[in-house]
Amino acid sequence: MVTAIVLIKAETNRIPDLADKIADMAGVSEVFSVAGRYDLVAIVRVAKNEDLADVISDKMRLQKGIVETETMIAFRAFSRQELEAGFELGLD
Repeated sequence: MVTAIVLIKAETNRIPDLADKIADMAGVSEVFSVAGRYDLVAIVRVAKNEDLADVISDKMRLQKGIVETETMIAFRAFSRQELEAGFELGLD
């Protein structure tokens, strides 16, 4: 599984509609409306790196209202929730 975090600057009047459209895309697990330099943060989870291009470059970037994006690809996930779930299953 490959995870990418996409930081999105958007036209202010399009943020709610844009967030809904992005959240409905295959491969997008979550979209957050945030304060700060960016307006939205999308979490993309796909099977392989090549699938990132399908979601981010081919679909997401074509959405009207996106002004700028920055994509970060995650190397590792450090999540207490995932670690605790693994221990409950008896995983080391």
